[in-house]
Parts: sequence; structure tokens; C-alpha cells
Amino acid sequence: QVQLVESGGGLVQPGGSLRLSCAASISPFRAYALYWYRQAPGKQRELVAGIQSGGSTVYANSVKGRFSISRDNAKKTVYLQMNSLKSEDTAVYYCNANLRNDYWGQGTQVTVSS
Repeated sequence: QVQLVESGGGLVQPGGSLRLSCAASISPFRAYALYWYRQAPGKQRELVAGIQSGGSTVYANSVKGRFSISRDNAKKTVYLQMNSLKSEDTAVYYCNANLRNDYWGQGTQVTVSS
């Protein structure tokens, strides 16, 4: 059974940092494109960042220069390093893995508030 399990969310003050992790039981992990999405209350789910199997990355304009996505194929884990967090980054963050099928994690809450 495929599982994507996110962790690392929580409450942080504006300007702070968090690192999200997503451990995936998919194979071959290295072949999958991996993404982080987020959904704030009352808003549509949006793409935050993505990383292809070859390592190329893509970011939403709103997080460029603040967030960084990376992957560790040996650990079957994708990360999202989030720096200089703002209140508007508050959302549930979801991990997504895409190859021939689409897999989603259950989400982890990130709240940026003083």
C-alpha cells in the first residue's frame, strides 16, 4: 500500500523557519516527480514547489527565495525548507508524488502567527 507521510508542521512566529518532510513508500522513488502543495482555509489548493527525478525544481512566485525543496532518494524522502515565514504561508501542506499515478499525503498544518 502506497503511503506518503508528512511531518514537521507546527506553529511558528513570522520570520521563523520550519522544515517539512514527506516519507514515501513508493517505488522506484527516484523516478517520481515530487511536489508540495498547500491549502489555506477558504482557498484552493496551490502548488508550492516541485522537484523532478533529475533534480530540477520549480517554485510558486510567492515562495521563491524563501522555500527550498530537496529530495533524498536513499531515504525515499522529500523535504521543504521554509524560511522567512509569513502569516500568509499558513495552510495545510500536502506532499504529492507523480509518475503514472498520483499519490497524496494526509497533510500537515503550518501556522505562522505571533
